[in-house]
Amino acid sequence: MPGVLLAGGALAALFASTLSVQNPHATPPYFEDPPEDEIVITVATVNGSGCPKGTAAVAVSPDNKAFTVTYSDYLAQVGKGSTPTDFRKNCQLSLVMHVPHGFTYAIASVDYRGYAFLEPGASSISKASYYFQGSSETTHHEHPYTGAYNDNWQATDETEWAHMVWAPCGELRNFNINTELRVNAGTSDTKNTTSFMTMDSTDGEVGTTYHFAWKKCEKAPAKR
Repeated sequence: MPGVLLAGGALAALFASTLSVQNPHATPPYFEDPPEDEIVITVATVNGSGCPKGTAAVAVSPDNKAFTVTYSDYLAQVGKGSTPTDFRKNCQLSLVMHVPHGFTYAIASVDYRGYAFLEPGASSISKASYYFQGSSETTHHEHPYTGAYNDNWQATDETEWAHMVWAPCGELRNFNINTELRVNAGTSDTKNTTSFMTMDSTDGEVGTTYHFAWKKCEKAPAKR
């Protein structure tokens, strides 16, 4: 068996969570005397054209099963009123996580949503990659959309247990999430119309939710 997956009440009963986001550009040491039985998350960096300073926030759910990133200025567009670089926006989030001794974690699924207005002939794509600092293992997902389109959009990235990228047991590694929105003009009329895609909602904010999977670290075989 690959380990023990903790979910729902079992996880909530075992751990409490703490979020440290006072400094969006935190530097080591990230934690001072972290509690042995709690999940503690700090944001090392939030960088990108889609998440300018002060436009993204991170929060951990009360049951410790997920954390949510909230955006307020994540917009890619082409056509009338846009600049040549507006067609692509990205946001890289680098998190440092302290987890209770003897456990490790991976991202099992992510829920994204926003709004898109695409003229006939235009298209867009949402992309994401997930990886741990110093690891060559990277998980990629992407979701395409084509015009004409004028509606909310929602996408879920799911990873099977066997393909999850797990945090190294007993090591403190930054967990990096790089998301991207890209809008292509295609054959649309860019002189008179604008096509765009946002990772937000009508009230200017949306929660992108990252769901954890948990397992016990395997003990090294005893030396003979």
